[in-house]
Amino acid sequence: MAETNNLVANGSMTVLDFERPIQKLEAQINELVEQQSRKGVDYSDEIRQLRANHISLIKKSFSRLTAWETVQVARHPNRPQLKDYLDLMVKDFCELHGDRQFGDDRAITAGFGRIDGRKCVIVGHNKGRSTKEKIACNFGCAHPEGYRKALRVMRLAEKYRLPVVSLIDTPGAYPGIGAEERGQSEAIARNLFEMSTLKTPIISIVIGEGGSGGALAIGLCDVMMMFEYSIYSVISPEGCASILYKDASKASIAAESLKLTSKHLKKNKLIDKVIPEPLGGIHRDPDRASRFLKRAITKELKSILDVPIENLIKDRHEKLRGFGRFSE
Repeated sequence: MAETNNLVANGSMTVLDFERPIQKLEAQINELVEQQSRKGVDYSDEIRQLRANHISLIKKSFSRLTAWETVQVARHPNRPQLKDYLDLMVKDFCELHGDRQFGDDRAITAGFGRIDGRKCVIVGHNKGRSTKEKIACNFGCAHPEGYRKALRVMRLAEKYRLPVVSLIDTPGAYPGIGAEERGQSEAIARNLFEMSTLKTPIISIVIGEGGSGGALAIGLCDVMMMFEYSIYSVISPEGCASILYKDASKASIAAESLKLTSKHLKKNKLIDKVIPEPLGGIHRDPDRASRFLKRAITKELKSILDVPIENLIKDRHEKLRGFGRFSE
């Protein structure tokens, strides 16, 4: 089996280091099922016991994930991305392109759609799945035109009184020369400024990685949610390790210090809700994960759509001012 960056290819599913005992047990179950079918021998009791052990092992493994293992799950190659959720839970999606200033950025998708029958604007990051898609989407690292496109569509949401749902999945904003020349920092700052007073409800969900200003640029909201094994941080563990320890290989140590898991962020009141993931993570059951996400979005929309917009913006401001507030 080929190994790359602590990952082992296993058919169409990629297996993380800590998942290898789970993979081994799955192979044993599959082998017994195959033998039972081929030889006609009854292994039902053994298979039943192995399946019970399999579920128990998954629960045990995922209940004690380290911060670095959570980072690996959040970046899992088979983890559903924005386009998967658009297909699974959004009806009549109509994508809009371009920022009306420079061009289009495929790292950001924005448009109109229906979630559980309710019209809304959906904005999110695209990482891409194949090599060609990843290059076209810049691995989910948006340029300023991507953030300006997102803001253009969010302004339309305000105009037509539609809620905004943003799905965050990015390592961070693109730091290249061209992006800086076209005003990357200004574009992110402009989005933060405009979203803070946008007169429509905003719900944001971190579905994978939530990296720094690249995440914040579409993540300033009334309700912030995260999938259980997603991450949200001011910097990547590798970037943090390079600065603090002058050694990117110490990313696992940095990950612990960053407190980037949903558990830590909920405890520190930086997010509002944690969306549970299917047993063994989203990558094992995307359909069920999309149902969890749809249910969470629908529930939050119902609770905030009736709130007067003046109160919503006031609460949004108070929430923002509370970040970083220290108390003994």
